[in-house]
Amino acid sequence: MTLTLLIGLAIVLDLLIGDPRALVHPVVLIGRLISFLEKRWNRGGASRRKCLGFMLTATVVLSVWGASFTALVLLAMIHPWLALAAELWLLATTLAIKGLADAGRAVARPLARGDLPAARQALSMIVGRDTQTLDEAGITRGTVETVAENTVDGITAPLFFAVLGGAPLALAYKAINTLDSMVGYRNARFEHFGYASAKLDDIANWVPARLTTLCLWVGGVLLSALGTPLRWRGALRATLSDAPRHPSPNAGWPEAMVARLLGVQLGGINTYQGVISHRATLGEPFEALRVAHIGTTISLMHMGWLLFAVLMGIAGVVAR
Repeated sequence: MTLTLLIGLAIVLDLLIGDPRALVHPVVLIGRLISFLEKRWNRGGASRRKCLGFMLTATVVLSVWGASFTALVLLAMIHPWLALAAELWLLATTLAIKGLADAGRAVARPLARGDLPAARQALSMIVGRDTQTLDEAGITRGTVETVAENTVDGITAPLFFAVLGGAPLALAYKAINTLDSMVGYRNARFEHFGYASAKLDDIANWVPARLTTLCLWVGGVLLSALGTPLRWRGALRATLSDAPRHPSPNAGWPEAMVARLLGVQLGGINTYQGVISHRATLGEPFEALRVAHIGTTISLMHMGWLLFAVLMGIAGVVAR
């Protein structure tokens, strides 16, 4: 019950203040550790790099879990309230509810004014694709895809692991996610070295991605009942066929569901540093992508994580 309460308070804390820039974020420290080890270990032939990549993944994830667990134990020895306060803060740092919503709105505001250069600049802060030539539809697509995918990475998956193992396990998940974002690429530098990190991220997100997709659908039904026009009928069945077409075994699930609920088409052609990348399309283009879809996606995100949190809260109480 204490952990469930702490997770609830962490959600409130994140909604109120997000990630204060004055404080060093644990993910920043994790990133520094990964960068430090990668520069020293990512050398040699393919088999050696793959082996060292497994070592990197194990070292970072276990170090993050061990350091956070040890810190909480030591603080509890000083006073239980210190440990509770520290765990509350650590749990809040694993969540990005406010940050993700703010990032989506930062793109939507200039886009609604017709200020495409400002909207492109805001989008470039949250995606890796080239944004310089995107029109309203392209900017909207990039934002919707990012909010949908990161509903899992930034909100529901950390909640899932927090329920299973408190702040230490939630931070271990963030370490896995950070590893994937830094070294989990299929290019000459990371194809072998980042293999373990990419696979572990796929495994860690498998259950949260699918549960989140279900929660997004239920959220779509509820929003429809409240007056938001969404195409929830048939969305579950269509998502089952759409999601596997995405190159990621997990990201396609929330993206496909959001596409079906909005009645738009996501995916297609992206450009990364001038190189064209073709991705399978998700959903059907019943509507042209426009700025209003960003706000609706943020509403779906909120409904999705809220239902997921309720589900995890019930599961945690029953399990205990």
